[in-house]
Amino acid sequence: MGRRDGVKNGAVETLFVIPLWADLLAVGIGALQGAMFAAQFRDRRLDWLGVAIIGIAVGFGGGLLRDLLLNVPLAPLQSNWYVIVATGAALLGMLLERVFSRLSKVITVLDALTIGLFGAIGTTKALALGLPEVAAVFVGVLAAVGGSILRDLLLNLPIALMHVGSLYAVAAAAGSALTAVLLAFDVAVLLAATLGVALTFGIRVLSVLFGWSLPEQRSITQLPRLPRPTRGPRGRQP
Repeated sequence: MGRRDGVKNGAVETLFVIPLWADLLAVGIGALQGAMFAAQFRDRRLDWLGVAIIGIAVGFGGGLLRDLLLNVPLAPLQSNWYVIVATGAALLGMLLERVFSRLSKVITVLDALTIGLFGAIGTTKALALGLPEVAAVFVGVLAAVGGSILRDLLLNLPIALMHVGSLYAVAAAAGSALTAVLLAFDVAVLLAATLGVALTFGIRVLSVLFGWSLPEQRSITQLPRLPRPTRGPRGRQP
């Protein structure tokens, strides 16, 4: 992730430039993880094309949602490399799933890395277009979880993001927020993004290892009663 000088309203401002390799890395890892996840469901009898489509959807989902929110040209449609990388990674993930079938942690690690990369890229791209920090973090979080939402919809599974479990969106929000804060203090873009990805990765992996999760929703059934003031015994009249 580099920087360049842009002119807006007559003033020179520093904008973030996301290199192609960084976006392709996120797409490739997302497609790899999505295909490995889908290949586990052998009872669904998915063929090569089905697994590849799910992998590509996971690889493209975050970037597409990010660009739609930012109202900019869709990055996956601006270069031939996106489809090539996503398709190759998805097919590779399908083949690797049988090799790493006993290593379930591989999918968790790739998943954590995917949401970290998409969160950092989405946040920096939103800041580059002039969005304030809070809005940029919001875009980063949606970019991070967009692929997993598409994956669960295509596989007809409950959307993992909306159920009690490991801290998925929380990890993305923490990493995106750290990236935005560091950039606000003029930290180098590459360093800020790397630290943001590392924080997201750490929270996600640790939440899976130790079973961390947000509390399940519940409603207040009864309001607490305020204690009534007690009166002391009255003295007898003489």
